[in-house]
Amino acid sequence: MSAAHLSAAQPPEILGLLSDPLRWQLVGELGRSDRRVGELVELVGKPQNLVSYHLAELRRAGIVSGRRSSADGRDVYYRVDLLRCRDLLRDAGQSLHPALAPPPAPHRARRGARPRLLFLCTGNSARSQIAQALVEHHAAGAVEARSAGSHPKALHLNAVRVMAERGIDISDHTTTSIARFARTRFDRVTTLCDKVREVCPELPGTPVTAHWSMPDPAAAGGSDAETYPAFRQAADDIEGRVALLLADLQIRPLERTLHA
Repeated sequence: MSAAHLSAAQPPEILGLLSDPLRWQLVGELGRSDRRVGELVELVGKPQNLVSYHLAELRRAGIVSGRRSSADGRDVYYRVDLLRCRDLLRDAGQSLHPALAPPPAPHRARRGARPRLLFLCTGNSARSQIAQALVEHHAAGAVEARSAGSHPKALHLNAVRVMAERGIDISDHTTTSIARFARTRFDRVTTLCDKVREVCPELPGTPVTAHWSMPDPAAAGGSDAETYPAFRQAADDIEGRVALLLADLQIRPLERTLHA
């Protein structure tokens, strides 16, 4: 048998990895929100040692990653790389037969009331502002987005700069306290800071909540020039997550991010 046939006879690793029901469930939960081990244990109803084992396997495959909480360094937040999962599953289908390549995603316009989204971080000076701006820009009016902070401070110059690189001007944005939205109803509330997740008040209605565990790009200190790469990385990360969020809302996704 030729090397090509041998290769084709071996199922891609992603199929075996996600064929385990618990791993599939963990990836599904992490696709909705970054989580700590204790939260995953509660959600899937399995012992912590078993959940930790399967998380380690997913991390080994490069599908799941973890980072220390900025609120409590003893905690680790886990997140899944859904775009990598998409690519691996797409390649698995094509390895079985070229005809299984997915067709281009159709454009589906959302009807009815616009979804209302709220993004939260501590200072409302960078991460939540970037998320709000990216949603507003790429959803082209189909979504209403707001942002706020638990302890608002001035808009960071590097946040303005990284958005300007993407053709988005946020220089006239102001920062806002979470308290301003205490009586406002949102469809989804997303925290981008471990610290603000711990103090986020309950908001009216039953908004869908999610957490994106992201480091503060300004936390390393130094000059604006020295911290600028961290802001660019944060913006890239948020842009990928926004693409998935818009796709989940059935708003036209970011072509550059989701269909590259």
